[in-house]
Amino acid sequence: MTLRSTTCWGISIGSAVFTLAMLGLVFAHDIEAQEEVALSDVTYSREIAPILQRSCQNCHNATGVAPMALQTYEQVRRYASRIKRRTGIRDRAGAMPPWYVEKDIGIQHFKDDPSLSDWEIAAVAAWVDNGMPEGDPAHLPEPIEWKDRTNAWQAGEPDLIVETEEIFMEAGAPDWWGEIASVQIPLDEDRYVKSVEIREVNDIDPTDTGRETVGGRYIFHHMIWSTRVLDEGEDPTLSSFGGGESTGWPVHEVGRNPDIFDPEGGRLLHANSTFVTNSVHLHSSGRDTRGRLLIGFRFHPEGYERQYPPARVVLGNGMDIDIQAQQNGQELHAYEVLEQHTKLVTFEPHLHAPGERMCLEAIWGFNVETISCVGYDHNWVRGYPFEDGYQPLLPKGTILHITGYMNNTETNLNVPDPRNWSGSGNRSVSNMFIDLGMQVSMDDEEFLAEMNERIERFGLTKNDHVIGCPLCLHTIDVPSPMVEDGDQPPGD
Repeated sequence: MTLRSTTCWGISIGSAVFTLAMLGLVFAHDIEAQEEVALSDVTYSREIAPILQRSCQNCHNATGVAPMALQTYEQVRRYASRIKRRTGIRDRAGAMPPWYVEKDIGIQHFKDDPSLSDWEIAAVAAWVDNGMPEGDPAHLPEPIEWKDRTNAWQAGEPDLIVETEEIFMEAGAPDWWGEIASVQIPLDEDRYVKSVEIREVNDIDPTDTGRETVGGRYIFHHMIWSTRVLDEGEDPTLSSFGGGESTGWPVHEVGRNPDIFDPEGGRLLHANSTFVTNSVHLHSSGRDTRGRLLIGFRFHPEGYERQYPPARVVLGNGMDIDIQAQQNGQELHAYEVLEQHTKLVTFEPHLHAPGERMCLEAIWGFNVETISCVGYDHNWVRGYPFEDGYQPLLPKGTILHITGYMNNTETNLNVPDPRNWSGSGNRSVSNMFIDLGMQVSMDDEEFLAEMNERIERFGLTKNDHVIGCPLCLHTIDVPSPMVEDGDQPPGD
């Protein structure tokens, strides 16, 4: 497939490549020991290098996707002022590492959280302000041998890799939306998937910083896709989400971290499935580029049985969005009533260029609480997986409420022209307002059992408050199995 140049222009919405991090906690460091050090005594070798190794070098290494390596004192010193500025942004567009959870509200326990603590952000700033002292090289952590970006998988080596067709995108080609060729998946038995990760492989020189476009180093901006067992002669472009043996998967977007499903809620990949797309958005990188996607599936062991099926929660508005020109602080709202007991696995705000922030709220009776608030950057669309034991457990009837905060002014660098009104649409210059997070559903017994496990794990009492678990305020007994008159209960 080839896309060629025209007189049309691609929309630049900010660089995603001046990064200090992707996902992956790769170095364990004792933060408490760090914080005993006075900020005036911070050195590169003892404090700064471990922070960068844990939260930045996954991208900022010699073969990583970032435009510069941050592996030595000389490399880091060169970009020190930029590092100070980008880490200081904390939870808004442009922040590094690109992890935008607000730390003063809601649940604070997430998987693979690369964010810096308040002390670490202050330490970076103090180190720069104090002249960037190197310190004793003997204090440096053991260096990490980073894999080439073409074969490094954040979630672990996949059990199955599916490759899409190669796309050629010319340097000046306009944005393109459509479908790409389907691919038969070489799988002869049904398997449950524990995680899926999509990575773009292209021929862009790792040392080439390119221009400031969507993704910078990528031509695939996003892809909506599924896997489906097709009938003989069936056209996959006409039925990507129809039929019987079909599985929808999380949307792939530029900068996305791996999607890790609930341990008891694996996603089913059917035997003899075909990879099909429903919408693909391609964007020029600024140079002639050949690229393809690698889809990596990691499987549960054979014999695994799923306990929780995916919940069907549709939370958002992609139809009648009204974003006024030259206005900041515009709000969008959407509500959804849960029709079954639900565990929230991830929170994933999805907005477009004007989007700056989204909050998720749960309403149960008179109880109204914020689950999470997350900044948004259309260059780095992330999913935020709640840590096991902290996923919200919400009873049937709970109202989920999301609020989106939109900034259509010149202060939002992702917006190409804030003089324009914008409404709904797939293009980045149009808007969406959706929580794409994953959820699983539970029956009464499963729901009660999971709450009791949490109550026991944390030693909760009726005086404790747990964000995202309104019924954890009281100990709840799981009912015994129903028995017919005259029968003995199991075990008697």
